[in-house]
Amino acid sequence: MSFRRIIPCLDIKNGRVVKGVSFVNLKDAGDPVACAKAYCQAGADELVALDITASTENRKTIIDVVRQIAENISIPLAVGGGISDIEDISNLLNAGACKVSINTAAVKNPGLISRAAERFGSHRVVCAIDAKKNGNRFEVYIKGGQTPAGIDAVEWARKAESLGAGEILLTSIDRDGTKCGYDIVLTRSVADAVSIPVIASGGAGNIGHFKEVFEQAHADAALAASLFHFREVDIRELKKHLKNFNIPVRI
Repeated sequence: MSFRRIIPCLDIKNGRVVKGVSFVNLKDAGDPVACAKAYCQAGADELVALDITASTENRKTIIDVVRQIAENISIPLAVGGGISDIEDISNLLNAGACKVSINTAAVKNPGLISRAAERFGSHRVVCAIDAKKNGNRFEVYIKGGQTPAGIDAVEWARKAESLGAGEILLTSIDRDGTKCGYDIVLTRSVADAVSIPVIASGGAGNIGHFKEVFEQAHADAALAASLFHFREVDIRELKKHLKNFNIPVRI
């Protein structure tokens, strides 16, 4: 049985967890290590930590924070932000990350996905896709969701899989922080186009949205931030609700 995963996300800026709407108007949401420990105890399946300004500020991911988080949790940790080469990936994995999430660098240099998959294994390589509706398609954005890449999100997901990515972290910029629900059309389009797991991100506002993204959009995992940060939804209660609808989750 393939369990559906619930994944809190820590967007980190200046060493603090933050959350905004459509990647802007950021508000403080706490200490990343404390948040990580709380989510581990609350029943999260995995954790994602994103250094959201590393790429726009042209710097590396904050390794010390990653190490502290990894030392305080017992669930898988995926880390992204500011990754530009194999050395960055190696440093993050050595610091305790189980996976790396690559967006900007992968778009600029797709071969990085292949090299990372060959050296560390596809299961450790997540291709992060930040997408925004543009006419009749979804366009990929890089640099923390600030710069359009001129690439179709569905086609890029297919290519990322062919290059060796083991998972897709798909974020709807339009829905990010809005709490109006995941972008079902975007998520389903990507999930149905690839055979690797797709993590849906952007827009979770209530328990029902998780049910929708699993049942209607064929997501393998659902990620959320503010909904969990501000204790609007309890992870264990969420999982009980999903199980009642025969959605396979780890209780």
